[in-house]
Amino acid sequence: MSEPTASRRCPGPFGARPSSRRDLLRAAGNGFGLLGLGYLRGREAQASMAPGDARNPLAGRPGHFPARARRCISLFMTGGPSQMDLFDPKPLLDRLDGKPLPRSFGKIETPFVEDDPICLGSRRKWGKYGQSGMDMSDLVPELHQHADSIALIRSCFSESAVHAPAMYQLNTGRVQMGYPSLGSWVTYGLGSEAENLPAFVVLAQPGGIPDGGAPCWGAGFLPAVHQATFFNNGPSPILNLKAPDDFPPDQQRATLDLLRAMNDRDREPDDGDFAARIATYELAYRMQSSAPEAVDLSREPESVRALYGLDDPKTAGFGSRCLLARRLVERGVRFVQVYAGGGQTGVQWDAHDDLEGNHRAMARSTDRPVAALLTDLKRTGLLDDTLVIWGGEFGRTPACQKGNRGRDHNPTGFSMWMAGGGIRGGSVLGATDEIGLRAIEDRVHPNDVHATILHLMGLDHEQLTYLHNGRDERLTDVGGMVLKTILA
Repeated sequence: MSEPTASRRCPGPFGARPSSRRDLLRAAGNGFGLLGLGYLRGREAQASMAPGDARNPLAGRPGHFPARARRCISLFMTGGPSQMDLFDPKPLLDRLDGKPLPRSFGKIETPFVEDDPICLGSRRKWGKYGQSGMDMSDLVPELHQHADSIALIRSCFSESAVHAPAMYQLNTGRVQMGYPSLGSWVTYGLGSEAENLPAFVVLAQPGGIPDGGAPCWGAGFLPAVHQATFFNNGPSPILNLKAPDDFPPDQQRATLDLLRAMNDRDREPDDGDFAARIATYELAYRMQSSAPEAVDLSREPESVRALYGLDDPKTAGFGSRCLLARRLVERGVRFVQVYAGGGQTGVQWDAHDDLEGNHRAMARSTDRPVAALLTDLKRTGLLDDTLVIWGGEFGRTPACQKGNRGRDHNPTGFSMWMAGGGIRGGSVLGATDEIGLRAIEDRVHPNDVHATILHLMGLDHEQLTYLHNGRDERLTDVGGMVLKTILA
């Protein structure tokens, strides 16, 4: 007959039942199990937190080498802007307008282009601007004045012609969801300069978030503290920030102090996730006093508000987000991503039917705010150490889509540009073929773009790693090359 269940106890300290798995490992096998656990936790701790204050995972810290840019603003053009209608003129394509695509250019591998596609020339007027003589179309007249400040990359390519996977790749380096975003890697490596604001902020289109959704700015397997804080549109971008009226500040502070004391009593020194939760409570408390001022655009002079187009209904939405981005980075926010387009197809750069109407509307709503952001950053001296990135998840095809005047998705050749800290303004990198279908010269993969951004911010993309599932993961996976020709 077996002994009663209550008497079958694992031997532990003083003969008591172990209260946790850690106690069991400490008691069993003379503690050898705990030695293995200690090694594994040490590896996890090394991976889960870059050097810094363990009580504040977002504490600012130096990079691998001196940085040219201290902060970054990403202007994401959702839907896929057409390179041959904005920054990459193609005279041959214009001459081929309405004619079958020459077979010498190969087959266009996209979902909605017919087997015998018809070429679609551009209707734009082109000019050369700045001392560099950079080609730009009349869709972006305000940007013409900044031709000598931007580095144009004409030879980008990626691996997916579908919106969401392509967005994941441009944001996380992979076409699958679940990997850390660029902003998360930056804050993981550098922390934040803002004590009372988030390190990473996303500002999206009022009509809806982009197709890729939250995985575009998520932290993936990095500690949760590195995911973006999503700001809503309107006068109160941060939900649930204000404490209830019957909860006075001194009582709230006392409650947080008690929670912290209780958490610190049970927290393991190497538990980065727990430290992140504690830091989040503290950040939310500090934001109650700092965030309302930071997001209040009415504090800006009328001349600045007009510069960004806040006086024009067509530009007020994106202009407000660009102005807010400037206010956030000047207050120490490390990474801000601003989306142009999302939700309904009509309010993103996804020109399947009427390219002319779509791109005129999208350029009309974004060109003035983008130029204003560069002007404002120059005026305040912030552009010297602020990196600005412009681009979408892919470009457009040189052929029309099923007989209409639209273009399909094209990941084999498209344009992006960078400006600001460490960028050689007026430079052009790479080229596409004569019709703008494929990148053929100095081809640039998203891994290369990410390696360059990290380099400008003082981070070596090969050294910025995180141990996950037994592998030292990094933003650029096994690729990535710094684009040295566009660096100042």
